[in-house]
Amino acid sequence: MIKKEINKVTVIGTGFVGSTTAYTLMLNGLFSEMVLIDLNTTKAKGEEMDLNHGLPFARPVKIYQGTYSDSKDSDLVIITAGANQKEGETRLDLVHKNTAVFKDIVSQVVKYNDPDKCILLVVTNPVDILTYVTWKVSGFPINRVLGSGTVLDTARFKYLIGEHAGVDSRNVHGYILGEHGDTELPAWSLTNIAGMSLDSYCSYCNKCSDSQNMDKIFNEVKNSAYRIIEAKGATYYAVALAVERIAEAIMRNEHSILTVSSVLQGQYGISDVAISVPTIVDRNGINHILDVPLSEEERQLLSKSAHTLKEILKELKL
Repeated sequence: MIKKEINKVTVIGTGFVGSTTAYTLMLNGLFSEMVLIDLNTTKAKGEEMDLNHGLPFARPVKIYQGTYSDSKDSDLVIITAGANQKEGETRLDLVHKNTAVFKDIVSQVVKYNDPDKCILLVVTNPVDILTYVTWKVSGFPINRVLGSGTVLDTARFKYLIGEHAGVDSRNVHGYILGEHGDTELPAWSLTNIAGMSLDSYCSYCNKCSDSQNMDKIFNEVKNSAYRIIEAKGATYYAVALAVERIAEAIMRNEHSILTVSSVLQGQYGISDVAISVPTIVDRNGINHILDVPLSEEERQLLSKSAHTLKEILKELKL
C-alpha cells in the first residue's frame, strides 16, 4: 500500500486573521491536514465546523480544533494569536503584551515539532519583534523562523501604484522594506513598471507633475492599516492572502522573492534583528537574503528602521 505524504499546517489563533488564513489555505489546497488552536476552544471549534461545511466546494483537507500536542509533526506553524491592534494604537504598542503571549506559545510548539522539519511563520504584530522573539525562544535554525513582514505592505504599494498609473498591479515591481510599521520605507530606486523606472514611466503616461504623488502613495501604504481599523475594526482579508502566498512559496518550494521578516546577519550592515528585505523563500524557509542595491538614502532609512526595532528589543531582555 502506497503511503501518501501528509502536508500539515497548524494555525494558532482563530480570530479574524487566523480564521481568514485558515479559509484561504483551505481553498488553496496546499495542505492535507489543518489544526486550529485557540485558548477560546469554543471559537476554534466553531471555525472548524464552518470550514468543514465548505469542504464539498473545495479540496479535501482534514480540519480540526486541537491542542498543542495536535500540532505534532507540522510542516508549517502559523502564529496569529495575540492582542489585536486597537484604534489609535501603533503596532509597537503591542510589544510587551504579545511578547509574553509568544513565550508561552512558542515553548509549547517546540515540544511537539522537529526544528529540522517544521517552519514557524509569525503573523501577529509587532511582527518583526515577535519573529525575533520566536527565533530566540524556539531555538530553531535561523532560516526556519520568519514573519509575514512587509509582504502585505508591498502588495498595497503595488496596488496603489497600479491604480495611479492605470496598469495591472501585477505588472508593478517594487518593495516596501524595513519594519512592518511606522519606520518602513519604499524602495523607489528599485520600483519599475514593465522594466521602466517610475521616472521613465511617469514621463510616458504624463500623470505625475512632481514627487507629491509618490509621497501620497507611500503615506497611504503606511497608514492603510490604521484607516481600515478605524473603518471596520481589524484588517484580515489581505493579510490572510499574504500569509497564503508565503505558505505557497514554502510548500511548493518556489524560490519566490518576498519581503518576509527574518533575522539579518550582516546584510545591509544590519545584524541581530528581524526586518523585511527581499528574500528567497523555499521549502527550507529562508533560502537567501538578497542584499539589493538600494540608494544611499534608502540604506540609511533601513538602518534607522532596524535601530528602532533594536531599541525595543533591548527593553525585552531576551
